[in-house]
Amino acid sequence: MRTDVMAREFLERARSRLLAAEAAMERGDHPDVVRFSQECVELSLKACLRAVGIEYPKVHDVSDVLLASEGKFPGWMRSMLPRLAEISRDLAAKRSPAMYGLETLGRLPSELFDEGDAEEALEGARLSYEASSRLIEELFR
Repeated sequence: MRTDVMAREFLERARSRLLAAEAAMERGDHPDVVRFSQECVELSLKACLRAVGIEYPKVHDVSDVLLASEGKFPGWMRSMLPRLAEISRDLAAKRSPAMYGLETLGRLPSELFDEGDAEEALEGARLSYEASSRLIEELFR
């Protein structure tokens, strides 16, 4: 499969998750905002890795590979990588609790995530998606 086709497909799927996160925010469903934001970030960053010819790991957090591959990215994107990696790490850690809660502690997802958590997650998703969109547009225009 061509790199540009796969990167664009992932980016489209990331956009779908971003729209779902925004809709969840409108409903006040904070755990779903976190979950969909994490998926948006994961797909956005995997699109970036694919776009520069790097095989991404089959894990939710790609921050290590992203940082290790900084030389493959243009300068503007390299300067964003530490922040994007931080967002990826943070949201990957929240992925399961946002879906299932903390069952061993008897805590539901809605008890774990509030509006502030949702806003932070959505902001990270938007930043990741916008950076990925710009990169892919520049590489494959």
